[in-house]
Amino acid sequence: MKKILIIGAGFLQSFVIKKAKEMGYHTITIDKNPNSIGFEYADEYNIVDIIDQDACLKYALSKNINGVITAATDYGVLSTAHIAQQLSLPGLDYDVANTIKNKYMVRRTLLESNVDDVAQYYEISNISELNKISSTMSFPVMVKPCDGSGSKGARRVDSAIELKEACEEALKSSLIGKALIEDFIEGKEYGVESFVYNGEVHVLGVMGKYMTSPPIYAELGHSIPSQLDIEGKVKEVVIKAIKALGINFGAVNMDVLVTKDNRICIVDVGARMGGNLIGSHIIPVGTGIDYMGVLIRAALRDPIEIQPRNLDTKVVTRLLALTPGKVKGLPDFDEIKKYCQVEIFHHLKVGNEIREYHNNLDGCGYVISVSNDIQQAVKQAESAKRLIDIGIIRD
Repeated sequence: MKKILIIGAGFLQSFVIKKAKEMGYHTITIDKNPNSIGFEYADEYNIVDIIDQDACLKYALSKNINGVITAATDYGVLSTAHIAQQLSLPGLDYDVANTIKNKYMVRRTLLESNVDDVAQYYEISNISELNKISSTMSFPVMVKPCDGSGSKGARRVDSAIELKEACEEALKSSLIGKALIEDFIEGKEYGVESFVYNGEVHVLGVMGKYMTSPPIYAELGHSIPSQLDIEGKVKEVVIKAIKALGINFGAVNMDVLVTKDNRICIVDVGARMGGNLIGSHIIPVGTGIDYMGVLIRAALRDPIEIQPRNLDTKVVTRLLALTPGKVKGLPDFDEIKKYCQVEIFHHLKVGNEIREYHNNLDGCGYVISVSNDIQQAVKQAESAKRLIDIGIIRD
């Protein structure tokens, strides 16, 4: 039985752990959180900080693994690439992983390769550096951590007065202590999921995205189909970006903005399977592609098949971005699921504190709606989210 090491064992990684086990592989996982839900489903687990590359490699060596993956988190990408390189396993080139981990390096590479035209971008590691650049800056700009994910610490800034506070927040949210300041692009955001294998880029799907209102831009959900007229052009830009960045293997999660005049700008690139149920539900249900199965088999050098099916299936998700407060009582989730014809995943418990929603780390779970009609799918998802929110009793 082949052994696969899954870096990260949180809620979103638990779907990959369960999938690998169902496929007949021996599953091993690590996470620094001793209460990680993924530990319940793995054949073996250990408490290891997934950011500590040497510790992860040492553990991998002790287990004689046949493959290594991470999913739905940027924090495990470097350790996964490091293990793959040291053990001669299929994986993303380590130097490429280092580039993609830094949003400033990604932005510079995309500009130099003429992938898009976001020309104004700066990297800072100290607030004092703003003195040199703020006077020449054209507003509005977008400020974000250079190595962040899940929209944490990302916000639009319209003036020099707001810039310092936004940069302080971004620097605080960055593990490497760096922030990126770049052009703010007005447009509609879409998600794109791809897989690179044997030198070929497979674009698995383009997803519509639902976002919070400015100045903070955070995901509230996805949909397939994207209802975008220029999907083909978006796919071309994504393939060009992947090749420019040198991504040689594995899953790629990308966010793009499409302007009113159909300019396509890359917002973010992650060298891993997307979060927020993209790999576990949205792509498989919306396209028929066994995304997690492809990811797992490729890492173990087993044959893969990437063949989308022409499904008349519409998929809509909503993050449970709920009214803040301390949970005193919960609604009947089974009743809501039945009434709205949806699936619900949540981690709400009596006594929990629901935080004001700023990024997906503040979410309390997900609603998934499937229908033959996109508007019906949206209606079902929105209705379920609303019933959950009003059904929670708060102190």
